[in-house]
Amino acid sequence: MSTTRTRRAALMAATVTAALVLAACGGDDSGDASHGSGHGTSSSPSADTAAAHNAQDVSFAQGMIPHHRQALEMAELAADRASSADVKSLAARIEKAQDPEIKTMSGWLKSWGEEVPEAGEPMPGMDHGSQSGMPGMMDDADMEELGKASGEDFDTMFLTMMVEHHEGAVDMAGTETTKGRYAAATAMADDIITGQTAEITEMNKLLGKG
Repeated sequence: MSTTRTRRAALMAATVTAALVLAACGGDDSGDASHGSGHGTSSSPSADTAAAHNAQDVSFAQGMIPHHRQALEMAELAADRASSADVKSLAARIEKAQDPEIKTMSGWLKSWGEEVPEAGEPMPGMDHGSQSGMPGMMDDADMEELGKASGEDFDTMFLTMMVEHHEGAVDMAGTETTKGRYAAATAMADDIITGQTAEITEMNKLLGKG
């Protein structure tokens, strides 16, 4: 009888122990998850973000935002002024691709504690249309001339300017892919190179150069 009781007690103890272990494991899992998510919103991301980007990433975003904004400004003109359906389609695709990228890059700069370029204003030290600051940017006279054009004249002017503009963006993106550190920024730079190189080919064909 004594032996039976001992076995029964041992079995019960083992069962309780197993239940406690399972409960503890579950608690650890949820604890780790909450602990991990806590890190995800507190000290870890700022430290990770700071370590994951460099000055080139900042320069890329601060330069590409106004560069993209000018492309959008040019593309918006095409809706009313272009005569070619191909040009209008291209302009719409440029808007669809570049507007979200502006928002994404602005978010990066804010998370890094860096200045986000104001709409309509180049970054300090960059003259509007400066080839050295942002390659491919149109100056005010170019934009004014484009704004006054319409029909086939607009199409030709738009395509010619946008080819140059895209080539500048591809150059800037190329620098980012070789010198940047932030993975999302270098990935976007790769996308810009791929997408805008294809559009350059398309625009040159529309201009009769392809």
